[in-house]
Amino acid sequence: MQLGLSLGYLIPGIEPADHLKVVLEAERLGYDSVWAAEAYGSDTATVLAWLAGQTSKIKLGSAIFQIPARSPGMTAMTAATIDVLSGGRMLLGLGTSGPQVAEGWHGQRFARQLKRTREYVEVLRMALARERVEYHGETIELPLPDGPGKPLKLMIAPVQERIPIYLAAIGPKNTALAGEIADGWLPIFFSPEHVSEVREPLEEGAARSGRTLDGFDMAPTVNTFVSDDVAAARDRMRPFLALYIGGMGSREQNFYNQLVQRYGFEDAARRVQDLYLDGKKEEAAAALPDELIDLVTLCGPRDAVRDRLAAFRDAGVGTLIIGPTAWTTEERVEQLRAVAELAA
Repeated sequence: MQLGLSLGYLIPGIEPADHLKVVLEAERLGYDSVWAAEAYGSDTATVLAWLAGQTSKIKLGSAIFQIPARSPGMTAMTAATIDVLSGGRMLLGLGTSGPQVAEGWHGQRFARQLKRTREYVEVLRMALARERVEYHGETIELPLPDGPGKPLKLMIAPVQERIPIYLAAIGPKNTALAGEIADGWLPIFFSPEHVSEVREPLEEGAARSGRTLDGFDMAPTVNTFVSDDVAAARDRMRPFLALYIGGMGSREQNFYNQLVQRYGFEDAARRVQDLYLDGKKEEAAAALPDELIDLVTLCGPRDAVRDRLAAFRDAGVGTLIIGPTAWTTEERVEQLRAVAELAA
């Protein structure tokens, strides 16, 4: 099992130079990859290009490029450029984001996501293979008909013969699609104890494309804080979990809340959402069961974290992307060192 680093977003209070120190330490420690995120603040592509020129071997992952934010042609151009700048270290993670961001920020309807994602990846594969792109789908039409457009070919060649494509997916149908058309899967709030439930749709999707999951990379991101004070470590996790389970989406459409319910925490998920949407964020965080926190994060004493790392490895995780839940550069580096030692 390889280790990755989740860099997250550029946020106020953490200088870019501090992010770079953490990435360079991860590279020194032997972390295989670093993954940058985007929502409606810093964008992933710029951060990865910036890192490409200041690192030498760590792979550079997008977690994720938002599909509604870019045409497939633009994503192909960006991925190929970063691959060239980095000497072949690009990992292309894609996701649909959510309806609030897709429609409120990008002006793209959040509809037909399975079909849109499938066609988007098909066009990406064509473009990155430097084929002339002519595609007539239900959500993508290239070139546009009855106009001056013509089939074009990507002008630069990626260093990698095939840039790995990862899909961020939560629901069973999206997860099956990842198994069918992608090289890897980027889940959030992954539970090793429930891996059989997610392997089934992954295997179903892989079978549709005539392959197995051999070489397929399950790459969950897991929030992490190693500490002898287990209560304090859990408290580090609560605001982030409450934000996603309680407030990331509407009452009717919150994918993270639905996932937690599938894990058996139906009542807790509804209570956290009700409190969060009523503006009671601290109460929502406090309402998260300890058992749920322990299930989907790495937190607590070293022995407990070592056991959880083994559980992720035994579940078939290929890349475990560590998100240090720490607020200073020194603390984040300390967490990366601790995990590297415990995973050895």
